[in-house]
Amino acid sequence: MWERDYSNWSDNVIKLYIIMGYIFILNLTSYIMTGYDKKKARTYGWRVPEKRFFILAFLGGATGIYLGMKKFRHKTKHGLFVYGIPLIILLNLVVYYYLIFKV
Repeated sequence: MWERDYSNWSDNVIKLYIIMGYIFILNLTSYIMTGYDKKKARTYGWRVPEKRFFILAFLGGATGIYLGMKKFRHKTKHGLFVYGIPLIILLNLVVYYYLIFKV
């Protein structure tokens, strides 16, 4: 009655590492891309389309974009980013929770 079944334990650990790796790489990419776009904005170079930021955000990289916005002071006057990215972070958290604990 009190015994737990640990037969699936290693599969769950592997799944967790894969999910955490995905989240880390995607957010690091999003953060770097925000800094890159800020640099290009200063030098009037080719810019990263806003659509690309939102694609990465919906794929799970919203936290990286948000941290990049704060660090590089980039896109901080665009309402779509100021309000949209935090909302997508909440969506990402719900999806992460589902992937980690429900699947």
